[in-house]
Amino acid sequence: MRTIGLLFIIGAVLLFIPYTALTILFDYPDVLRSDAGEILTRFHAGGTPLILTWWAFALVGLPLLGGYVMLGQRLEQEVGHVRMATTIGVIGLVVQMIGLLRWAFVVPELAAEYVNGNEAAQAASRAAFITIHQYGGVALGEHMGQLFTIAWTVLMASAMHCLRLMPRWMTGLAIGSSAIYLLAQLELFATVIPGTPVWDLAGFIGSTLWLLWLVLVGVRLIRDRATA
Repeated sequence: MRTIGLLFIIGAVLLFIPYTALTILFDYPDVLRSDAGEILTRFHAGGTPLILTWWAFALVGLPLLGGYVMLGQRLEQEVGHVRMATTIGVIGLVVQMIGLLRWAFVVPELAAEYVNGNEAAQAASRAAFITIHQYGGVALGEHMGQLFTIAWTVLMASAMHCLRLMPRWMTGLAIGSSAIYLLAQLELFATVIPGTPVWDLAGFIGSTLWLLWLVLVGVRLIRDRATA
């Protein structure tokens, strides 16, 4: 359990580093809902450091991927739904990583074409970016990725609570952060359904509380001699 706990802590902490860098370099996440031309222009101006930051943001999820699998293997014989939860969690992480990698390998080409091309090239770049952004980003990374992550969190928190691997308040934190995170889905629907009510802070608060829960789970798995 010690290794699993370390993977959870490392994965959660590492996510903060590129996230913070993106808020400074790219006004993330607010920039995601800006005009396509503005996004492409600002991305191109960010150059190689911005590309590498997005690449790092995608790959820092690998420790969590290992933690998900190892925790599932340890608990799947004890609670029936853990194997399903592990599959859901892995899918959630993978689709989020795929969605983020578009910024490292697809958007740079579109941004360069938009900034350096003629009017026709700019129109084509805008159209391609909007398509990729809505599908790879909103539909896959943000929608499916977050929904599957929320499902994994609730299922694993309930399993660990049943096995007395976490106290009631930590289970409540998992469910509460998941509920807030779920409200952030309204912002995604607002991109295609104007007038959808949105709580702007739901994504930030939900994800921050979820990362805090991951760290606490990691600490508990490391310190709890009974689980070791």
